[in-house]
Amino acid sequence: MPARRIGVALLPALALLLTFVASPEAAPPPPSFVATERYASIVVDGDNGRVLAATNADHTLHPASLTKIMTLYMTFDALKRGDLSLKQVLPVSAHAAAMTPTELGLKAGETITAEQAILGLVTRSANDAAVVLAEALGGTEAEFCKRMTERAFELGMDQTNFANASGLPNPRQVSSARDMALLAIAMLRDHRDEYRYFSTFRFTYRGRAYYNHNRLLGLYKGTDGVKTGYTHASGYNLVASSVRDGRRVSGVVFGGSSGWVRDAHMMQLLDQGFRSLPERDRKPSESETLEVSTARDPLRLAGTADFDFKPIPVAAAPAATVAVAAARAPAKKAAARRSPPKVRAMLVKAGMSAKS
Repeated sequence: MPARRIGVALLPALALLLTFVASPEAAPPPPSFVATERYASIVVDGDNGRVLAATNADHTLHPASLTKIMTLYMTFDALKRGDLSLKQVLPVSAHAAAMTPTELGLKAGETITAEQAILGLVTRSANDAAVVLAEALGGTEAEFCKRMTERAFELGMDQTNFANASGLPNPRQVSSARDMALLAIAMLRDHRDEYRYFSTFRFTYRGRAYYNHNRLLGLYKGTDGVKTGYTHASGYNLVASSVRDGRRVSGVVFGGSSGWVRDAHMMQLLDQGFRSLPERDRKPSESETLEVSTARDPLRLAGTADFDFKPIPVAAAPAATVAVAAARAPAKKAAARRSPPKVRAMLVKAGMSAKS
């Protein structure tokens, strides 16, 4: 990748990366029978990427089928560019048909739509469908993996290398819990509309029903994604994301000794994540107002539920002085992001008075 392209591409990821530099506390320890040499976890604020807890988050490990999150990210990129459509019919090559062991049973020479392949990855974690998408977008799976790795680097995933599109065992297929958290945040940020696919509970293909491997969709309140993974080398992995009371927490676990152990540990991590979220500023009610005045001119800022403060006259008064006019713009701008007490403090600092 040319140096200039790398520099430009990394700019959007830089701000997000800064929140991933350090974690404020360790995550709850894994169960004693989880192999520590392949265990890692991280929990982040899903709205801004701030790390809430982490253990071994930078260990280089095998992602297994968490790889398919990146395959889908690339697919959604192509949909956004118009290089692919959901109803587009994709050919199944002999290479794709040879994928095992989790698959849709595709045969060489058959076809499948892009949307069916997406649903096959999300629910069945189908390796044959992953290769179909890879070949459709990259020509060959090897070329697609080069592009996957480049795109991952652009997203700030500098501990990740992809050698296949499915996550099947390969010593060169590596990532980290931190990188997978970055990917989860990027998926929500860049492909919010397509993210809905991850909450698909059941997918029926050729008369057979496939159920989503992510059991947290039904077990843990607010879960709407993301993806499981397993190989012998990796253990049981999971990226999960949940929303409660308008707040999102995302977690990553590598190295569970079983699916149930991994799931139970992830729920513990998410619980801790929600508890450690900082409180948001108080949101004003629709009737809440701030009355602002200088020595001569009264002004009222009427607050609505969406923080849209608009100046309205308190009573008939002379035209606003320069002082009041100048105060309106910064007061409105601050009120759009801050609670009334903080706006009040700002106005006092500016030499004005304010009351609710």
